[in-house]
Amino acid sequence: MKITTKGRYAIVIMLSLANHYEENTFLSLKDISEQENISLKYLEKIMLDLKKEDFFVSSRGQEGGYKLAHEPSYYKIGDILNAAEKELAPVSCVKEDQSCEKQKVCKTYPIWKELNEEMMSYLNSKTLADYMERK
Repeated sequence: MKITTKGRYAIVIMLSLANHYEENTFLSLKDISEQENISLKYLEKIMLDLKKEDFFVSSRGQEGGYKLAHEPSYYKIGDILNAAEKELAPVSCVKEDQSCEKQKVCKTYPIWKELNEEMMSYLNSKTLADYMERK
């Protein structure tokens, strides 16, 4: 399993929005792009995946942009990564929708299953609120 830049940047986007949550203002992708030195086009692509999960609300116009739909503690890091990466399993046989015919006799299956469970447990125990900038 490798978390790509897409997954890492999804967390960066969400943390940027979380850090402006108390202000109840919209943050533009252009601002995030400039602050984080990430391509605006790439951020736009990532936002399409995050939009499917209703992580944020958007507004158009001069003061437009994005803001979180819920408070930062609502958003689990695991959910954000899953939205961006689509799959985080270390090997394909432990994916939720996957079944392997050798699963019952495979000597390594328990290793990968436990690794996946531990990883997801950890990622889902952390929220955006845990990593926000403290002002």
